[in-house]
Amino acid sequence: MTLASLESRAREIVQRYDKPRAAMLPVLWLVQENLGHVSAEAEFWVARLLGVAVAKVHEVLSFYTMFRTAPAGRRELRVCTSLPCLLRGAGAVLGRIENRLNVKPGETTAGGELTLTEVECLCACELAPMAQLDQQFVGPLNQDPDILDAVLREALGEPDGPGQIREPEPFISSDGPVLSTRFGETEGAWWDRYVASGGYRAAEKALFSLTPAQVIEEVSRANLRGLGGAGFLAGRKWSFIPKASPEPRYLVVNADEGEPGTFKDRYLLERDPHALVEGMLIAAYAIGSHKAYVYVRGEYFRSARRLERALQEAYAHGWLGRNVRGSGFDLDVVVHRGAGAYICGEETALLTSLEGGKGFPRLKPPFPAIAGLFQCPTIVNNVETLACVPFILREGADRFASMGTPRQGGTRLFSVSGHVRRPGLYEARAGVTLRELIEGYALGLPAGRTLKAVIPGGISAKVLTPDEIDVAMDFDSLMAAGSMAGSGGVIVMDDTSCMVEALRSAAKFFAHESCGQCSPCREGTGWIHRIMARFSAGDGRLRDLDDLLAIARDMEGKTICVFADAAAWPVQSYITKFRAEFEEHVRTGSCARTMETAACPP
Repeated sequence: MTLASLESRAREIVQRYDKPRAAMLPVLWLVQENLGHVSAEAEFWVARLLGVAVAKVHEVLSFYTMFRTAPAGRRELRVCTSLPCLLRGAGAVLGRIENRLNVKPGETTAGGELTLTEVECLCACELAPMAQLDQQFVGPLNQDPDILDAVLREALGEPDGPGQIREPEPFISSDGPVLSTRFGETEGAWWDRYVASGGYRAAEKALFSLTPAQVIEEVSRANLRGLGGAGFLAGRKWSFIPKASPEPRYLVVNADEGEPGTFKDRYLLERDPHALVEGMLIAAYAIGSHKAYVYVRGEYFRSARRLERALQEAYAHGWLGRNVRGSGFDLDVVVHRGAGAYICGEETALLTSLEGGKGFPRLKPPFPAIAGLFQCPTIVNNVETLACVPFILREGADRFASMGTPRQGGTRLFSVSGHVRRPGLYEARAGVTLRELIEGYALGLPAGRTLKAVIPGGISAKVLTPDEIDVAMDFDSLMAAGSMAGSGGVIVMDDTSCMVEALRSAAKFFAHESCGQCSPCREGTGWIHRIMARFSAGDGRLRDLDDLLAIARDMEGKTICVFADAAAWPVQSYITKFRAEFEEHVRTGSCARTMETAACPP
């Protein structure tokens, strides 16, 4: 395979985008997937193809962690060591892999068979500890020694390898009533099931019976909040699009799910992709957009493939393309894969990445609704948010609103991981309590364990103690409790958990994922990580605790986006609520807790 042989395919990719430079990431993926890495020669080729400077291509390559600029192994094993996997023994698992392969993360085995990579989060926390072999999730890697052995033999291409490793099936809710009714089927005819259950009736109602303003009003009455973490009212957000703007309008779907503890969007993309497609169609009609982009995180290989298949089905049945079902409305959709950068989950960073650059957040105002993608009016919505829209138009805003709280309608998907007997994805009303999720839905903690701490909304959320878990899980209640609903990622920690190690893990994540644009974030996250690494190694000092709180305070509210705030909140809450444990580490220089090796039996 040569660069010249990729020319026609690359030009086809470029044609999907309104600006050639926006095809940067997919063209780089094309090169890497066919040639193994992006060489210096390939950088010049991509620059010529897109009409940009070579330096622009190089800075993009250096920003995203999934791109390679040098040859690597024939296969890659990415091992997750973020907090949910750490709680289930990821540290010990990585050590066993290193010993078996005789390599460290970032190195390739002597025969060139396998490159080992340590990653921050794969968003497969329900199956922790997890890894990804090329494009396939593999694990849990500590429940059965045979699983890890089979994965390594498969990765190394050994003659007696198992040949095909199947991904295990976690517990995934299929009780509905809004989002999970079709989650029970992992393979098969998604189109047939979706249409049989009333699929695309809501889109038909919107296109043929309602005006765009009426669609926005219905979604507003339903009290649908943005379920990616911000919690802003979706209908109100749509209403911000300028009515008289001559510029094109864009709908952008944020499927760059990367928050440790969160895996809800992956299951919507993989098990019910048409709910998203129909929701996109309705939203695009409401805001007057004729071009939509879905930004899918780079590690979600299977999710992207299944969404592509659903889009092909929608085109084939006339629900996408020109003159949708004879309505006179046009909509085209492009799936755009990221390449490993958590910051691209922030909506303006996602837009700069989609435009072909580094994922740097932008100052607001102007907000994307005024000047977003290509400086045109743009609405950015999360996958889960849009997947709720068909239900609202099909069943009525009042019914959706009645399922939730007075200020947050409907249900939402809660990702539950860590020390529970049944990790998984659960759909529950917005006002369900944290205790109900842990003790009822996830069946409580393993026998003999007691609850120590809970993160209620992804790793950014401030931690809660056992006497705080009777809080409702809607946005307003968790904010009043001093934390946040965030992405709905619930991480449960029992009495074997070491809060110093938990904070070290969070600090490592934020230091790794900071885009580096703002000095308080770039320097602050690195500083916190270095202190926590030293603290964890047994060299902590009492004054470090006050230093950490001061650093966190000086980061908060000082940057372009809220990433620095998100990095500061765990520091503040862990040290404030568990200071005695941190001081114990200073006195003893070690920890008797076994989080690094605990396997968490049922």
